[in-house]
Amino acid sequence: MKKILIANRGEIACRIVHAAKALGLETVAVYSDADEHARHVSLADSALRIGPSKASESYLVIETMVAAAIASGADAVHPGYGFLAENAGFARRVADAGLIFIGPTPPQIEAMGDKERARRLASAVGLPVVPGSARFAAGELDGLSAAASDIGYPLLVKASAGGGGIGMRLVEEPAQLLKVAEATQTMAARSFGDGTIFLERFVPKARHVEIQIFGFGDGRAVHFFERDCSVQRRFQKVIEESPAPGLPATVRARMAAAAVALARSQQYRGAGTIEFIVDAVSFEFFFLEMNTRIQVEHPVTEAVTGHDLVVLQLRLAAGDSLADITQDVLAARGHAIECRIYAENPAKMFLPSPGKLNTFVMPPPSVHVRIDTGVREGDIITAYYDPLIAKLICWGETRGAALETLDTALAATRIEGIWTNVEFLRRVVTHPAFVAGDVFTGFIEAHKQALIG
Repeated sequence: MKKILIANRGEIACRIVHAAKALGLETVAVYSDADEHARHVSLADSALRIGPSKASESYLVIETMVAAAIASGADAVHPGYGFLAENAGFARRVADAGLIFIGPTPPQIEAMGDKERARRLASAVGLPVVPGSARFAAGELDGLSAAASDIGYPLLVKASAGGGGIGMRLVEEPAQLLKVAEATQTMAARSFGDGTIFLERFVPKARHVEIQIFGFGDGRAVHFFERDCSVQRRFQKVIEESPAPGLPATVRARMAAAAVALARSQQYRGAGTIEFIVDAVSFEFFFLEMNTRIQVEHPVTEAVTGHDLVVLQLRLAAGDSLADITQDVLAARGHAIECRIYAENPAKMFLPSPGKLNTFVMPPPSVHVRIDTGVREGDIITAYYDPLIAKLICWGETRGAALETLDTALAATRIEGIWTNVEFLRRVVTHPAFVAGDVFTGFIEAHKQALIG
């Protein structure tokens, strides 16, 4: 494996370039018309245009992406996260073209990447699962009301094939159900190429804790500890940290063991994340879903373990057995917190704020501060894609030290030309409840007046 096509854009494409260069691998970027002058294009060794600005006409077109890989002379394809990362058809097409797909096998993506099917597999190996429904294909909603009544309200309508909060909608009463279900199917078909949905019980005061796992494809698997991703807006993560504050050691150990057991049962290959909903009071936990890809928040784990997860993905894909990665050699040190800096207006329901980055200044990287970004000063945050500007990751010997570094780094961040959530993030990380570790998925809503005004 000598040359990798990166089937993505923005921050994660830049991140993959960095890992590939560390291993002496050549990289090929792809870009839509909106990204012709993007940072990831300039960082890669070469780049190919794949179509118009709309993702549905560029980054989501399987045949175009595979054709670009073949034309570039790439040996392998890394999908990053989002777009085609959890598309089994894409992984299969890459393999059929004689290329290496840097990720799980197509059957593993089909089994574990499909949220409803993953629930059944998790239950089969003894993981507690949140009550939910069977799947409803696009345009087929017969039995929806009956399934909702069995689960009870409030509940979530979730896209079976989608990852992240954009595939999730809250329904609080029966009158909302049909409209939300139809809207979620439409969104899922547009974003993930699959309009299938299912219903799931909503836990009112919950924490979102995930276990980073890595499988070697032969039944071996390890975990890289946990991340708490409870602070969210519109079901999308805003702040992630490791270790999870206040999580009892016994609960942490049981969750990690359950996650590894599930990965081993599937002979899982590569990086993945097994996510749990945790009752914020009783610490009872339930399997939520598995993401069969690298996560946005993977730098948090890298900061506390010292392991580069993307490099491990590349090594495994190149045929390395990774025999040196065993559970007994993995350890976590200190505390790391990541916050996602978005072009959005928190005062207007976090609506995206596309436009030009007239000023973009962040503190210099150090042993305590890491910045992952796909943009530079003068770039345009386009309305076509997710409005992520940068990820700011801070590490300290203690949670308090990491929080202090994070607040200082946010205070030193200057972004002009668009609305951002920087001041909102500062209010979150200095809020007494957050500092005390009292985090849950409804944190932002519960403290909205203090955080947004």
